Amino acid sequence: MGNDLPEAEPVEPPEPSEAPGPLEPLGAHEPLGADDRRARAEQARSETARLMTEGVRGVALTWVDVAGVQRVKAVPVRALARTAAWGVGMSPVFDTFLADDSATAGRHLGGPQGDLRLLPDLDRLTVLAGRPGWAWAPVDRYRQDGRPHPACQRLFARRATRDAAARGLSLRAGFETEWIVVRASDGAHPTDGPAYGMHRLTDLSDYLGDLLEALDAQRLDVLQLHPEYSPGQFEVSLAPEDPVGAADTAVLVRHTIRAVSQRHGLRASFAPAFRPGGVGNGGHLHLSLWRDGRNLGTGGAGRHGLTGEAEAFLAGVLAELPALLAIGAPHPASYLRLQPSRWAGAYRCWGLENREAALRLVTGSAGESPDAANAEIKCFDQAANPYLAAGAAIAAGLAGLDAKGTLPPEVAGDPAALPEERRPERLPVTLEEALSAFAGSEVLRRALGEVLHDTIRAVRAAEAERALGLSPEDIAAATRWRW
Repeated sequence: MGNDLPEAEPVEPPEPSEAPGPLEPLGAHEPLGADDRRARAEQARSETARLMTEGVRGVALTWVDVAGVQRVKAVPVRALARTAAWGVGMSPVFDTFLADDSATAGRHLGGPQGDLRLLPDLDRLTVLAGRPGWAWAPVDRYRQDGRPHPACQRLFARRATRDAAARGLSLRAGFETEWIVVRASDGAHPTDGPAYGMHRLTDLSDYLGDLLEALDAQRLDVLQLHPEYSPGQFEVSLAPEDPVGAADTAVLVRHTIRAVSQRHGLRASFAPAFRPGGVGNGGHLHLSLWRDGRNLGTGGAGRHGLTGEAEAFLAGVLAELPALLAIGAPHPASYLRLQPSRWAGAYRCWGLENREAALRLVTGSAGESPDAANAEIKCFDQAANPYLAAGAAIAAGLAGLDAKGTLPPEVAGDPAALPEERRPERLPVTLEEALSAFAGSEVLRRALGEVLHDTIRAVRAAEAERALGLSPEDIAAATRWRW
């Protein structure tokens, strides 16, 4: 398997008594028809001509599985029109893959039977500046009968966004990407400069400059790039966009970082815990709620300018955070990172510009654009599937709106330093605890649908079982290069 985890037992198909009936469609998604396929093929033919003039030979078609691993199939450019219309085949068993490439089975998915079609979203087709000769597109996954696959994470995020739109609301989202680089030749960190120090930028200025150039060539709007706390660690932040677009961008950014790193003789890790005891790689999710072109996180009568709708939305997210951890902190390695007093958001609380709170409110500077006001979910990490993370957070927020939720008193400073009687609730400290909260969340069960909810549950339970008896060092070593 190429890691230190024990070999998995072969996956058996579900018992006949557990065999599912027909898989439910995803809400308003209709089956793909002949007109849809013709339109997709025509768009692809136009894109094919452009790609060939730019020297592109192949297109990487990627999706992110429940374990947060990016999977791929590639097609030659000349096959793009047919691929856009009819997709390429892929087994649904990959929904039940674990981070170490072993597999489990849920009530609905798992085992060798079945097939899906991967259909590229050509609106996000991008020539890869860091990988000459290649282009990239994210995919939506459909069944052979043209209906949406009920476990497609990208379609789930789109559905959650549509649920908000049905209420007259829109969302802007963005993911922070943190990573650690080492030299591919010997595994040593290429810079020993201090945390956040100019030393690190100077030592790796050519590498970071090439990264910025590649991101810009791909028309990605970089807000900032800076050294982080751990040795060899960096972070890049992109401008907010719609939630599905933000998840797509998070995937593309990681592809680009890997490609540029390789060209510079470096290897990039996005693992939550590169080494136990260290500050790992977060995958913080920023969200803002909008109505009629107005950011509801500013200019309101509530605390720090929150409108009633924005407060209710954030109250819903805060209420579901223990369950959301099973999506946003999806592996036992995640809980090596999620420790108090490390700015990881280990406590279930919120606060203005409080980097120890799991939910950090950001208002922006006085007089700054209203775009700046947002909330940051700090307890998520880079092992999370960004489509699941965005969609589930939106679902939790909408549930808070339905409940007319209100936020509890905010927390200032480090919650771990507060007297025990004033300390907020600690978020789950193990994946098992998070999975228990997830299993009990009717909000997430309804939002995800039975098939996707059960598949997440099965994968998380298997990940937890695989890690039993392993030391933190074993877990970190086995997952260091999986994300």
